Amino acid sequence: MSKPSAPPGETSQDDDGASSYRPSDRFWPYVDVPEEPSDEELARLDPDVRKILHGDRAEGPFSVTLVFPSFDGANYERAVELARASTEYLVTGVGPSLRHRARFLPSQALSLRTLFELVGPVESCEVLIDDRPVPYARELWLPLMWFLIR
Repeated sequence: MSKPSAPPGETSQDDDGASSYRPSDRFWPYVDVPEEPSDEELARLDPDVRKILHGDRAEGPFSVTLVFPSFDGANYERAVELARASTEYLVTGVGPSLRHRARFLPSQALSLRTLFELVGPVESCEVLIDDRPVPYARELWLPLMWFLIR
């Protein structure tokens, strides 16, 4: 006849004196993990990983993304308004980790330049080319986009 096991979260001793621990179901730290990733998690994905996960084999159009935090000043409201008018706009984080992501296509070069003039001086402003940080994005790629302004 078998001996009843210990209740969850308690230690029991076997017939040979060895103790065994059965973890409690309440202790499992990943109980509330959602099945689907959030928009914030998807925004952080590397474009190559995103392509593999979604099975999209077609190359998307060339894009420039500006990522900027909230900042003090009169230009902030105007910057958020311009970012919302971009092709793809996403807000991630809360409080000090809040970031605005605005993706622009070549046809929106004027809007991109207008927004960059407002948020470029902000210390943690990032410029991403096709969602990737690339060398000389500010110094080379953005001025090349300005040539598309008519």
